[in-house]
Amino acid sequence: MSTPAYRFPSGKELNRMPNLANPLLRFNLPEELRRLRSEASWRRGTGRSSKTLAKYPDFHIVLVLMKANTQMNKHHVDARISIYCLEGRLRVRLLNQVVEVPAGELMALDYAIPHKLEALEESAFLITISWPGGTKEERHAWKQPRS
Repeated sequence: MSTPAYRFPSGKELNRMPNLANPLLRFNLPEELRRLRSEASWRRGTGRSSKTLAKYPDFHIVLVLMKANTQMNKHHVDARISIYCLEGRLRVRLLNQVVEVPAGELMALDYAIPHKLEALEESAFLITISWPGGTKEERHAWKQPRS
């Protein structure tokens, strides 16, 4: 029995990799990390490799693997996020503070907070992203002036 692909509130179906939005998703994280370590992107020397595990319109989960002393440059997401460190140790630089996140710890950031992330040693972590509304248009509607 197959399950239907996720439908956006507009009725449009998720066409690109619809299996990332199935009603039930389960992952063996050690196996997913083993696969990431075997991919060309990891061996190429870019310093990181990632895989999107879940991709609903209003919620994503991404598994990230970073080599020691690599970083994600300062950025923000128009969403709330959490970072759960599975292996290693991360440093997250916020506007007015620096937070170290060792394996086994979880941190959450409120909506659109700028941050920079560094792997202090080889590290694996899960990023969850949660947006208000479903579609990109709905997520950005709050920015539009109201008449």
